[in-house]
Amino acid sequence: MPRPSSCQRLRRYSGHQDTEQDTVSPYSAQSKVAAYRSVSAHGVVASADPHTLVLTLFDAILGRLITARACIEQDQISRKAGLLHSAVILLGELRGSLDLQGGGSLAQNLSGLYEYMVRRLLHANAHNDAAAIAEVQSLLSEIREAWAAIGPEVRGQPTRTATG
Repeated sequence: MPRPSSCQRLRRYSGHQDTEQDTVSPYSAQSKVAAYRSVSAHGVVASADPHTLVLTLFDAILGRLITARACIEQDQISRKAGLLHSAVILLGELRGSLDLQGGGSLAQNLSGLYEYMVRRLLHANAHNDAAAIAEVQSLLSEIREAWAAIGPEVRGQPTRTATG
């Protein structure tokens, strides 16, 4: 069976919501809001171009990092672990979408940086280190801003890019 493309994997992972609504009754108003958000997110991802998918992935990771930092402050260790695990998986998707052959040194450098971020998040998870999460959040935010700025230039390009 062929391996799913980066876009297919991104569509699968980026729709995941790490919210408390995941555990509410299907008859509650909260579950209806969660269902609407899920359908809305899947619709955006299904119709997005590769550039937008990478932005969505950045946003998904950053959202998980923000929530994981709050979980450390609120001593919600289990939830923090799940969020950081998800962020590590999504960083792996970003790293896996790099074109290491055609992307030159930029792709190589980003691959190394993504790997560094994964190591920092694993450290943060093991040691409840909010500063390590903040470091990754800062690095990833800078990459996201640069990726957003080049949007008009890369729209319509193949899914395997140097940056994402």
